[in-house]
This record gives sequence, C-alpha cells and structure tokens, in this order.
Amino acid sequence: MKYSKLLVVILSITIYTAEAQTKKILFVMSAAKELPLNRGKSYPETGVFLSEFYLAYKDIIDMGYEVDFATPNGIPSSIDKESYEKKYWKKRDTLIREATEFVKLDKKFNHPLQLSAVIANLDQYTGMVVPGGQGLMVDLINDPAIPIILRRFSEKGKPIGLICHAPALLLTLPKQENPFAGYKVNSVTGIEELFIENFVMKGRPKNRKIAKQLKRRGLKFKKGKPAGNFAIRDRELITSQNPFSNEAFGREFTQALKEFESKGTLKTIGYEVKR
Repeated sequence: MKYSKLLVVILSITIYTAEAQTKKILFVMSAAKELPLNRGKSYPETGVFLSEFYLAYKDIIDMGYEVDFATPNGIPSSIDKESYEKKYWKKRDTLIREATEFVKLDKKFNHPLQLSAVIANLDQYTGMVVPGGQGLMVDLINDPAIPIILRRFSEKGKPIGLICHAPALLLTLPKQENPFAGYKVNSVTGIEELFIENFVMKGRPKNRKIAKQLKRRGLKFKKGKPAGNFAIRDRELITSQNPFSNEAFGREFTQALKEFESKGTLKTIGYEVKR
C-alpha cells in the first residue's frame, strides 16, 4: 500500500514537471522578402524586424517558456536589412551579434511550422506574438489562418502581442465580428510610416495608414511620441509602436503572461498605457 502511494506521488510529480516544462508561446512570423511599392518599385530585403522579434523572444525564454515559430508554408523568416542598424538596439552591438547568430543557427527558427497546420494545436500555447516588419503587410495580412488564430486566442483570453506593423492584422477580422472592437490599441503611427516611406524604402506601399484603418474598424487608437518607447495593453491584447518600444512591449507582455498563469484569462482585466 505504501509503495502504491509512493508511486502515485512520483507519477504526479513527473506529470506536473512535464507540464511545467512545456509552457509554450507561438511566434507568428512573416516569410515575405519583398514589399511592392508605388510606381512599379519594390523594397527588397524586407521581412521581420530583428530587434522586435529577438528582444521579445529573449524576454519570453527568460520566463521559462518554449517558443514555436510558424510562417506561411513553413518557410523560414527573412530579416529586414534595416533592422540591423545600431539605432534600433540602443547601440548594443553584443545583442545584434547574438540575434544574427540565432537567426543563422537556431533549428526551430530555420524550420518553422506551417501556419495553417498550427490551428489544430492552438490550445497548447499560452500566448502568441507577431513581431513587426514590412513583410507581414505582404503575406500574413492575406493569410486566411490569421483571423482564425487571433479569434481563438482572444476567446481563451490568452495574451496576444502585436508589434509595430503587426496590429494591422486586426484588420483581417470583419468589423461586425471583431472581438477587439472597442479595445485600446497602438501601432506604427502615420508620421512614422511617412518617415519609413521617404527615408528608408523610398516609396509607398499600397496598404498603409494603419492607425486610420484601425479607427475605422472600431478600435480606439492611442499613440505615443514618434520613435518613443510606447506600448498599450487592453485585456488580452498588447500592442506597441515601433522598434524603440521593445522595452515597453516586453514589460507589458510578460506581465500579461504572469496574470494569465494566475487567473486563467485576461478578458476582464482593464487596460494600461506604458511609456
């Protein structure tokens, strides 16, 4: 009898430990490499913005979570060439080198899941993050899996992190069926878009003015200063403005994970604005 009880205790500890070790976050990533612009131009070497992806990844890994990557068609993400510039990292050269090595060598990053395939297993994830970068305005915003994934995470009250351009993915949900209608939200601002178009890309993409589009869909847009450290959280939704907002985003998203772990939903929790 004593041995039976001991066996039950050992099995319970083993199961609990296994569950504790399999906390997962889903990173939904663009795999686009080029952004069409007006007048027949294009912006080459676009994709995911490296600091927006890697710094969020580090914050989450440091909390003991595993990360799975998913892209359309399971193609590895490309990295926007602009995102290697030191100004987006506060001139932390060590972090740039670390992130560059990660992109080259990490097996899961270079063998992502197929976006449509993860839909059947979404319940295994505690939250999701979509890093910014121009690439998502090419592929993710047109992917039929995106509105399904956003809706499923929202229904469960799980943390949803959308960085810089990524809040544009909320536009994939019809206005009358948008679970985020009335939420306070942030994204790259109109002024920042103009700066990127005139001084980085040297051209305008067809899909732009994200802030105005979000307002038309019934979301309450809140903005920080251009190139400021700004993120906003409303219940399960965490959105941030630009590559200079990585610190604010990390603080808000990790706090949301902690609250979800203790409460099991973020649907009823109010909003905060962080600078």
